Amino acid sequence: MPPAAVPLLDPGEPPAVTVVNPNGAAPVVLLCEHASRRVPARLASLGVSAADMERHIAWDIGAEAVTQALARRLNAPAVIAGYSRLVVDLNRPLDSPTLMPAVSDGTPILANQTVTEADRQARLDALFHPFHAAARACVAAKRAAGQVPAIISIHSFTPVMDGFQRPWHLGVLWDQDGRLPLPLLHLLRTLPGVVVGDNVPYSGRDGHGYTLKTHSTQPGLPGVLIEVRQDLIGEADGVERWSALLAQALGQLIGRADIHHVLAGA
Repeated sequence: MPPAAVPLLDPGEPPAVTVVNPNGAAPVVLLCEHASRRVPARLASLGVSAADMERHIAWDIGAEAVTQALARRLNAPAVIAGYSRLVVDLNRPLDSPTLMPAVSDGTPILANQTVTEADRQARLDALFHPFHAAARACVAAKRAAGQVPAIISIHSFTPVMDGFQRPWHLGVLWDQDGRLPLPLLHLLRTLPGVVVGDNVPYSGRDGHGYTLKTHSTQPGLPGVLIEVRQDLIGEADGVERWSALLAQALGQLIGRADIHHVLAGA
């Protein structure tokens, strides 16, 4: 009989996922897949320098703070990841080459270049599956309460990529279901001086949006992925400003009958 696999997380390490405001009454489930730059002790530094672990390759800077603020402002539950996307990216399908990237934005991730099948499974069991189980549980609780929740995934993006100065303050990412994204785009574009991208700087149609596909598109629930530019939310005052703007827009849409229903045929 083979020896039992050693769990990835040691006793006493922070949990793989935290659910904030689990009893929040709004028909919304917030998700933050790239909240943390933490690495399990057993994986040391992943072979990545401390400076690189501060960069966007390890986490979505400011995204957790915005998610926490939205959970408070909207009175909604939020499912927040506890470990770095470099360990396992919770927003990638299991067959994606960037699930455990060997290189990220030009930086080698040394520990990911020799991942065995046992290593891979340990990461999935410890981090990937618990996050998505927590998301499913939050959705199930909403459905049991008679609600059709909107799935809102919060991310952040770099001000510059490949030498291009990104002009957007916010990006609204979506695939085929425009129930929530389209009116949200309209509301955000009425805000003075705010530049909002429709499926930019990334696209909800490029195959990377595993979380929304799993928890929104497939079950027929309304959903959207919101990107906020990182230089806007690196400090507390920016977090408050942009979470307030997002909460104001989202608050006008929460509960609308034309949004909060299960899409037929899903």
